[in-house]
Amino acid sequence: MALRPVFIPEADGPVFVRTEMVSFTWHPGLSASQKQKSVASLHEAAAETLGLSAILEVSSKSTEQLGVSLSAFNLPVYHPVVGRPVSVECAFQAGKVFQKGGPFLDLLHMTSRDAKRDPRLRDSGQLTAFRFDGQDWPIEPQTAFYDWLYITALLSKPEFAKPILAHDAFTDIEFNPQQSINCQAYAVALCVSLARRGIVMDVASTRETFLDCLKGAGTSNARQNDVQQGFLF
Repeated sequence: MALRPVFIPEADGPVFVRTEMVSFTWHPGLSASQKQKSVASLHEAAAETLGLSAILEVSSKSTEQLGVSLSAFNLPVYHPVVGRPVSVECAFQAGKVFQKGGPFLDLLHMTSRDAKRDPRLRDSGQLTAFRFDGQDWPIEPQTAFYDWLYITALLSKPEFAKPILAHDAFTDIEFNPQQSINCQAYAVALCVSLARRGIVMDVASTRETFLDCLKGAGTSNARQNDVQQGFLF
């Protein structure tokens, strides 16, 4: 058995995304078919335990083309440094500022996989900030820059709006909260929540409005749950 988060956008209330950890049967193996079996098992378990019916896997292992297109490896976002769209993954990795170097803007010209695996991201000391279009983003809240970048990319693809709004929850079978912090499925759920509340365009317009919005809400993700920890009370 394995445990993975299911991200549920909330249309109202003090948290934008509710995260539920779901236990399911894991199908070992690195092949796409094995990962897709695990996705199916996760979704079946989420449907049974949480009553969810429309769940989208957001990753390159999704059986739906929408989910594959929404992978951070594939979803493009305009980057002013190169004057063209690059993948969210490349933009995110190229935005990291470390104690001993960065940002490494040459990552914008790499494939998503190569950018993520670049050894400088591991060998340059502690992460101190993110930088995009001349603005520095803080490393707290932990997922703020990644989520804003991803949502900015989503907003440039209006053809995705109706399909993602038709889903009740989102997963990413590749995301392990014990090993990673940022999650593309969480970012999609956050975008859907903000859209259903009618504030996504305003909130995502600037760094300040986005950070202020996050500060005013509780967090419920795979690593932090303010609801259970008493943030609301």
